[in-house]
Amino acid sequence: MAIAVAVGVGIALSSPIEDAIKELTLPLRHDDIIRQQARDKNLDPALIAAIIYRESKFRDQTSKAGAKGLMQILPSTAEFVARKSGGTEFTKGDLGDPQINISYGCWYFRYLLDLYDGNEVAAIAAYNAGHGRVDDWGGAQLRVEDIRFPETRQYTREVLQKRGEYADHYRDELGL
Repeated sequence: MAIAVAVGVGIALSSPIEDAIKELTLPLRHDDIIRQQARDKNLDPALIAAIIYRESKFRDQTSKAGAKGLMQILPSTAEFVARKSGGTEFTKGDLGDPQINISYGCWYFRYLLDLYDGNEVAAIAAYNAGHGRVDDWGGAQLRVEDIRFPETRQYTREVLQKRGEYADHYRDELGL
């Protein structure tokens, strides 16, 4: 039986198979940190989870370009965040710590949202391709179809799609 119903209460519970499938297809880890950082920086936790999913699928790793951790932050971006946010004790090794990585990634995403007057498409595209490119593509007026790099256009679409999936499947865990 795919869904077990608690007797007399009517609460749907996931089966172990459904949990395993969800873990493989839509993993979520560090939801406590995501909730806290989203709340502190006035962000949608489902959107942060979607960015982490697209960047690393919730695996701590280093990219070929040198981006680190769950949110795949370049050391130069982390140094920018540290300077702007007062993180005077920051070291590049800190990016492997989920608390610091998610905190810095959320700070940077909030910065991008503010830079682009709340335009999530522009902020997501800038998180992937850099704000210089987004400025060239339309800045705060950017729409998905205006993104000139197919990879960044696809990245942005996937983040927006996954945001909906995270909101649907992890409503309680993300505090939505």
